[in-house]
Amino acid sequence: MKKLFFWSIVMTSSIALSQRPQGQRPKPINITGIVLDQETGQPLEYATLILQSLRNPDRVTGGITDASGKFNVESMPGRYNLRIEYISYEPYIKNEQLFRTSTDLGTIKLGIDVEQLEGVEVVGERTTVELRLDKKIYNVGSDLTVKGGSVTDVLDNVPSVTVDVEGNISLRGNESVRILINGKPSALSGLSTDALQQLPAEAIEKVEVITNPSARYDAEGTAGILNIVLKQSKTAGLNGSTLLNVGYPKSYGGNLSLNLRRDKFNIFTNTSYRYRSGPGNALYKQENFNSDGSTASFQDEIREYERQNDGFNTNIGFEYFIDPTSSITNSFVYRKTAGDDTVDIDFFNFDAAMNPTIQRNRFTVEEEEDEDVQYSVNYRKNFDKDGHELTMDYQYSNGSELENSIINEIVIGETTALPTEQTINDERQIRQLVQMDYVLPLGKDNASQFEFGYRGTFNDFNTDFKFGILENGNLIPDLDFSNELNYKEYVNAAYTQLGTKINKFNILGGMRMEASNIGIELVNTDERNSKKYVDWFPSLFLGYEFTENEQVIISYSRRLRRPRSRFINPFPSRSSNTNLFQGNPDLDPTYTNAFDLGYLRRWDKFTLNTSAYYNKSTGVFQFITQERGDFVEIENPNDPDNPVLVPVQVRTPINLADESRYGMEFTTSYTPKRNWRFSLNVNLFQRKLRGDYRYVNFQDQEIVQNFDADNFTWFSRFSAKLPLPGKIDFQANAFYRGPTENAQSKRKGVLSSNLAFSKDVIKDKATLSLNVSDLFNSRKRISETRTDNVFTYSEFQRRVRSIRLSFLYRFNEPQSQRNRNGERNGNDDDDDFEG
Repeated sequence: MKKLFFWSIVMTSSIALSQRPQGQRPKPINITGIVLDQETGQPLEYATLILQSLRNPDRVTGGITDASGKFNVESMPGRYNLRIEYISYEPYIKNEQLFRTSTDLGTIKLGIDVEQLEGVEVVGERTTVELRLDKKIYNVGSDLTVKGGSVTDVLDNVPSVTVDVEGNISLRGNESVRILINGKPSALSGLSTDALQQLPAEAIEKVEVITNPSARYDAEGTAGILNIVLKQSKTAGLNGSTLLNVGYPKSYGGNLSLNLRRDKFNIFTNTSYRYRSGPGNALYKQENFNSDGSTASFQDEIREYERQNDGFNTNIGFEYFIDPTSSITNSFVYRKTAGDDTVDIDFFNFDAAMNPTIQRNRFTVEEEEDEDVQYSVNYRKNFDKDGHELTMDYQYSNGSELENSIINEIVIGETTALPTEQTINDERQIRQLVQMDYVLPLGKDNASQFEFGYRGTFNDFNTDFKFGILENGNLIPDLDFSNELNYKEYVNAAYTQLGTKINKFNILGGMRMEASNIGIELVNTDERNSKKYVDWFPSLFLGYEFTENEQVIISYSRRLRRPRSRFINPFPSRSSNTNLFQGNPDLDPTYTNAFDLGYLRRWDKFTLNTSAYYNKSTGVFQFITQERGDFVEIENPNDPDNPVLVPVQVRTPINLADESRYGMEFTTSYTPKRNWRFSLNVNLFQRKLRGDYRYVNFQDQEIVQNFDADNFTWFSRFSAKLPLPGKIDFQANAFYRGPTENAQSKRKGVLSSNLAFSKDVIKDKATLSLNVSDLFNSRKRISETRTDNVFTYSEFQRRVRSIRLSFLYRFNEPQSQRNRNGERNGNDDDDDFEG
């Protein structure tokens, strides 16, 4: 890998130094002027100048006016649509302007837009949807309900995306979603979903939702890709914001975002500290059966969780503009978190007639430390032709997660305590990425585009798990439950694709090859398993534009899902000694053929975005629950000769079956007047699972179980935002997830809601926000599970209702302009999400 890194740097340096003008390269020009209020003649500070290239409308540059109303924007010669805007003023628009040399636009006077003040919402304040040939972009905007929250809070408000009570993220109801940050795997996403909860919501600019990715993107994720794009201001000068928040249950934190932009460089940072306590609870009611089907006994298990976590995150970057056409960016990410979690479990056992037999308590104290470091370097070269570019990347990240748990158990009424258990789970990962992408526009007016690229990801994971009895401060390991896992995943990928536009038709076709080298080693038991496979992933997209406001897209791609993390970790959890979770290191990838038909229609105040989709998957991961054959024997103080026996169940994933999933999705937004917004997202889908599972039980009998299941479910999200008296903004969200069913379990529907209030203060330089998450404290998972000899009813609530108060202060960036700068200023490279 050192050689790969060395050669990637050599290639970057060579390209940077070897670029020579082919003929006379055009020099940058400057567009200058001054913007005044038409009535008063006063300068308008923070007015926005936008230059949109006619040859490539996605390429936008611009700037803002200073305290004197003056602007000076550097750009390349060419034809542009020019627009100057200021909040509540009529815009100044000049389309198809040719700028060959530096131009002074002189004095431009803007008048008050009475109609806008009465009935038009500011674009920057609403969540907008952009439909492109191979992805949708959700500009998060000013969502009041996530102020002071985390990235997972933001994702839970994005249409098509859901976050369940355990923090698992799904896209269209499918958990096989690839999560990237700024287009790449990142240390910020960590080893588990808990890592994302440490990222502040204020760090996000937008979320790209790619339900059917093209060949340029990773084939990973059968449901698609979520790309979280972090904020990086392009505004000239020094600007930024600071945020403080406090909440109940006990939480507090702060965030500092800074950006310094000069002619030759751009420095940016986003740093945050966050403390959060998270009380939760769970209930398990278990009925055990004899072989003849009669009831043998009952057990109730009541859990109380208390999570305390504090974390520090910082992201520092330096972008250097080598010349007007090339730049190199270095960025550094550091994340450190520490947590103290407790799990208090009360067990109540009964005989077949529901007479109490025994009561016990199991108390777990877990200390957790996570640390991640990431360095990345990016080189970008833009050639003379718009859209003609080369990018190269190298990224290195190192992460660790240490969990140390002490488990004590007592039997109520007994004077002798049971042995103290200890588990130590030490996880480490090293990720390296090397990437190159080349884009070449072709044909008249650059109507066609050719791409090719390479991505190599080289990931090494190590998990060292120890379980045993703690005696006099020393751990005596239990070799049946202790082991060390080494997991290697090296993937070399190459892709090419060609797209063109013919009148109103768009077509994009591509092919991606991924060569995977997987190695699994269980060190203590000397078990080794390796898997090498080469897969091909075609994609095809066809689009038709009826008008600027109406278009339709049909697409196909092949995807896969590789097992990782807890899915392959064979070490069982021990917070409960009768209900275990255990990974399966022998899992194979799941493969999916995905089809999608999308339609978008915009009216003045109403937008409709709908799609129909069908996914056919093989080797689907499915969690099964079965008895291990062993029992937890508990001494009965009332009857010492007859101890209570509780069967042990284990929940584990397997490649169970084939799956067909098809559905419809509707997303609408309605803006009847300024600052009023209503949106609705509905996703309905049918899931068909087909498969048999064979295993040998603890009595050496071969058991064949049929897990065929048909399940129709849906979820819906409604959001309303409107102004209240006193210039207070109000927002409320409601979410409902319909009941679901898999091979062995049924889950009931879940209804939850959030609300928030916000008011600008200190002459609109600051914002005060109050939000309530899970208003009715109803966000719970309620399920029923049945195996041959056990029926279990369970409830789980990860976090109870919470309240947050936030204060955001902006400097050199007023509230109205802040919303728009994030989307429009600078070179907005929406195409920087490489495969």
